[in-house]
Amino acid sequence: MAPSTPVRHAWRVLTGLLAITGVLFGINALGVYAFSASSWTPELALDLQGGTQIILQAQTTDGANPDSEQLQQAVSIIRQRVDASGVSEADVATEGGRNIVVQIPGEADEATRERIQSSAQLQLRPVLFTGSPATTFVGQDGNATPYPTPDPSLPATPTASPTNGSDPAWITPALQAQFLSYDCANPPSNPAQAPADQPMITCGQGDSTKYILGPVELDGTDISNATNGQEQNTGQWAVNLVFNDQGTQTFAEISQRLYGAQAPLNQFAFVLDGSVLSAPSMNGIIVDGRPSITGSFTQESSKALADQLKYGALPLSFQVVSSDTVSATLGSQQLQVGFIAGLIGLGLVAIYSLIVYRALGTVIIASLGVMAVLTYLALCILAWRAGFRLSLAGVAGLIVTIGFTADSFIVYFERIRDELRDGKSITAAVEDGWSRAKRTIYISKSINILAAVVLYILADSTVKGFAFTLGLTTAIDILIFILFTHPVMQLLARTRFFGSGHPLSGMDPHALGAVYRGRAEFRAPVADAGRAKRSRGEAQRRQTIAERKQAELAAARSDSRSTKEGDV
Repeated sequence: MAPSTPVRHAWRVLTGLLAITGVLFGINALGVYAFSASSWTPELALDLQGGTQIILQAQTTDGANPDSEQLQQAVSIIRQRVDASGVSEADVATEGGRNIVVQIPGEADEATRERIQSSAQLQLRPVLFTGSPATTFVGQDGNATPYPTPDPSLPATPTASPTNGSDPAWITPALQAQFLSYDCANPPSNPAQAPADQPMITCGQGDSTKYILGPVELDGTDISNATNGQEQNTGQWAVNLVFNDQGTQTFAEISQRLYGAQAPLNQFAFVLDGSVLSAPSMNGIIVDGRPSITGSFTQESSKALADQLKYGALPLSFQVVSSDTVSATLGSQQLQVGFIAGLIGLGLVAIYSLIVYRALGTVIIASLGVMAVLTYLALCILAWRAGFRLSLAGVAGLIVTIGFTADSFIVYFERIRDELRDGKSITAAVEDGWSRAKRTIYISKSINILAAVVLYILADSTVKGFAFTLGLTTAIDILIFILFTHPVMQLLARTRFFGSGHPLSGMDPHALGAVYRGRAEFRAPVADAGRAKRSRGEAQRRQTIAERKQAELAAARSDSRSTKEGDV
């Protein structure tokens, strides 16, 4: 005989769950063995594992403490940069009047340190003059002779007022002398602190070219977005910028002015923290406000720069004062206590399930086991792909979910028992109980997920781990109910042990006080008045408020009819 439709559906759903588990296992195995980037254990956060502490000190021209508002703005930008690098559960806070302390789980690589420290102050300046980075010339004797120190008496003010940023009038005799003696390897001053409304001397990446640049015409505040990608023609990695409305208009004016000019006056330079990233020639008028920065970028360095420009430049320059390894604030002992608490919670749920629901309790235990496997694999994959790290708050979220999951089982099984009390067969009770319970379960889980999302958005970083694991496990809980718990119940209802209502199955109609057992099979009057009274009382307690009111109204109407018939 061919299996019934519910049985076929149950096996198909369980096969789908097995496939999902296999896919998750395969993805993590790929990360472990093929890319050597994943692990079979979830990554731990700073409070459980320890990590790296980097102390940044703000640099000001007069040596005074920076403004507190600037310091808080820098904290926000650094936190965004760290999050964009895929490192979660990092801690960024101020210390004293001029320090920022960054604590990162695990060991911070050089790219992460540079991402944190770099101020990312982007400027667009027109190119006025270029030359060799050499600081010597060949004298009459044939030997290399250093350029003389600039004479302080040389004129430093343009004789004629420059008409725009590309006007050669910006180049004064004093600036020419400074350019010749400028040492790219040991600059006399920090080029990142050059005045924005004055020309400057700086060098390109690798000190390959020395530049005289005009005043700043655009800066990082005019950028609305920045992404990295490969150029179609060359395949080189580049940073693609998107200017805001004001920046688009200004850049269109710059491109119109530079287009067609003689080199190097047809070039404009992207200057990051005082160093020229790229100085392309203007080959056309760009009116859409979408230029690209090219250079010796890799995929990682282009993404790092794009993230820095997207989240904004630091309002201050910072210097790394110290970089040390810090121990876990809680450590393995607290992690062990957290896991013990989770095991105790699981044990209590298992004991309660076996006492109240008897053999049905094994379904609860099996469902929790499958949920634990999927959650574990998800945490491992998220640690690899999203940089998620499990904190003690996240462990608390996992423990709390055990109670939420047990509550859903209670709703489902009690619905099944209600259907049995109404006289339905066990197979029908499983199907109808699921139809009645799933709406309640979906609403409850939706509220849990909504609460987790709101908590994740509004809470600080120390609570985000709790909100994330709560939302993740709630979503997996819904998946388990649909793909495991209900299909297993469909199959068990057709076995002899559960289908016949064995006293130890948890679905014994006699113990539940059912009023109807099957077609043409009514229950005889119960001889045990005590059991009947307990069954009626239990049935009344399990009624909803609406059902109880409806029963009371029906009883009142029945009494009213009886009274009228007696009067007649």
